[in-house]
Parts: sequence; C-alpha cells; structure tokens
Amino acid sequence: MKKLILLFGIITLSFLSCKNGDENKTDVTTAVKKMPIRKKPKSISYTLENPKEWLTKNKNEENLEIALAVNRTDKENFIKMDSVIIPTDLNGDIVFYMPFPLQVLSLEEIDKIILFSYPTQTFAVYENGILMRTGPTNMGKKKDPTPTGLFFTNWKAEETTSTFNDEWELKWNFNVENKKGIGFHQYELPGYPASHSCMRLQEKDAKYLYEWADQWVLADDENVKFKGTPVIVFGSYNFDAPKPWLQLVENPKALVISESEIKEVITPYLNTILTEQAKRKKA
Repeated sequence: MKKLILLFGIITLSFLSCKNGDENKTDVTTAVKKMPIRKKPKSISYTLENPKEWLTKNKNEENLEIALAVNRTDKENFIKMDSVIIPTDLNGDIVFYMPFPLQVLSLEEIDKIILFSYPTQTFAVYENGILMRTGPTNMGKKKDPTPTGLFFTNWKAEETTSTFNDEWELKWNFNVENKKGIGFHQYELPGYPASHSCMRLQEKDAKYLYEWADQWVLADDENVKFKGTPVIVFGSYNFDAPKPWLQLVENPKALVISESEIKEVITPYLNTILTEQAKRKKA
C-alpha cells in the first residue's frame, strides 16, 4: 500500500511539474513581440497629381492619410502644393509606403527606440525589432539643422512655448536635448525640412510618441537617475536638391532603408542603449 501511495505521489509530482513547465513555456512565448497584422498593397508605384484635383476625387480619410505621409506634409499644406506624389494602389497600410523595414534583427534586444531619418524625413518606432509605428516628419532647415546621433527622451509637456519664438505653441512636446531645447512635437508640416532643429510631427503621431516614450527619472535637480527612451537621428539631407521622395515616381524603392543600414547606424550606440535600459529595468 505504501509503495502504491509513493508511486501515485511521484506520478502526481511529475504531472504538476510538466504542467508548470508548459505554463512557463506559454508565458515566455506570449512575452515575445509579435508582428502586427497589416494589409499589403498589390503593388507600390507612384504618380504625380494635382492636389486639388486629387482631393475632389478622393474623400477616403485613410487614402488621405497615406497621401499626406508620402508627401511629408499635413492637409493644410498639401492643398497648397503645385503637385504631389500619390501611390497608384492606396489599399495597403501606411507602413508599406514609408521607407523603414518591418523588422530589424539588430534591434531585438532594445525594448523601445525611435529612429528619425534625415534624408527621407520619416520616423519609426520599434519594440524589440518590430516596427510599431512610422510616419512623416519635417526636421531642421539648412540654417538650423537637427543634430544627428544618439539622444534620450527626457521631459515632456502637452503644450509649451518654443525657445526660438514665444509665439510658437508646441503641442505634445517631448524634449531630447535639454540644454539646446530640441525635441519632437506637433507643428505644421510644409513638406520639407523647415524647423529650428526640432522634429515636427503630425498631431496624431506626436501624441502617440508623447504617450509611448518614457521620461527620464531625476536623482535631483542636477543629476539624471535613469534616462528615457533612446532616439537616434541619422543621415543627411541635400537642401539644394529637389525633394527626395519625388524620386519615387521613377523608382519606388529609391528611399528604402535596409536592415543593414540600420544595423550600421545602431552599432556604435548599442552598448550605451542596453546599459541605460538595464538601469531602468533594475529599478
């Protein structure tokens, strides 16, 4: 009888162990970042259109959102343009009309990161190497270029006043360079680099980043305990040439940013980013 009870106990423990093992395995699996389900257009090509004529024929808000993004602008400035580029197939999700790759293996260890591409005037948000959001930006003009390199988000404000002009109200502002007052925020997008060093965004994108990115944590008034979300600004813009995205009419892949390019950009900063990430997680 004792042998039977002992045998039953061993079987029970084995069953519970296997069950707990399966539960742990499930937890690990669900923790992995999954690729969002997105609709891909049948083909990607572009034509030049008159903005006013195109708007009279297209009332779909999703189509307009894509048109604004590929022209790096907003609705108010879109209609002022002489001509705009429009995808021939507008049935895909916006990520397929932007230059960033859907997945970047070299970013897998990084929980959160924001990339700003100067030459393509676009931004991308990645979580563990998966593209979560992307869209247009208008960065610093020739006289006041946006500095490139690695930054971290620090303080934020739903609305603040520009350090360049106290008449400029900046919504959903998130600072990345405290001493120079550089950050990303909502402001008009004329469709080319026009800011005083900051990264301008459409309001929906500015609000998303405002809520998604992490603020710094201060130890005191002078010292930072934990830095915020890493932000990398990379590349250069030819201010004397036509808008780069006009090339898409002739070559739809003209502005594509490859995984290898992002790896090259990220490599010099990877250790710093992971070190700061570990500090925040430990806390």
